[in-house]
Amino acid sequence: MDHAQERKNLSPGNSAVTSAEEQAAIHGPICRSVAPVLNRVGDKWSMLIVMLLADGPKRFMELKRAIDGISQRMLTLSLRNLERDGLVTRHVTPTIPPRVDYELTELGQSLREPVQGLGTWAMAHIECIRAAQQRYDAAADGQ
Repeated sequence: MDHAQERKNLSPGNSAVTSAEEQAAIHGPICRSVAPVLNRVGDKWSMLIVMLLADGPKRFMELKRAIDGISQRMLTLSLRNLERDGLVTRHVTPTIPPRVDYELTELGQSLREPVQGLGTWAMAHIECIRAAQQRYDAAADGQ
């Protein structure tokens, strides 16, 4: 793109025109700080766990049985990461064997609505996405 055609970005509520470089300088630190959160939200296992816990507390094996294809190790790691991020709490009841229940925190509950919205969007558009994938794959095979 030549310099005369360089795109300019407008921030909502801001009439100043800024270049891509200026936008990166302004938003770079914000993006870097939010990236780990978005990575967690973008993790398929974490979001499945959040949606399963939306109905109330569950034990480890209940979650494992409900999530097709997740290994015990991956479920353990995902639960630890969600707990670390403050989205899930772990309650241990001192019985023999110990009973461990996982539950969404208030912060975790606040994630339900956006995750459900994304799931609804995905279901509504899955056929369009599959068709686009087929077209792309067919074009790639033809090259």
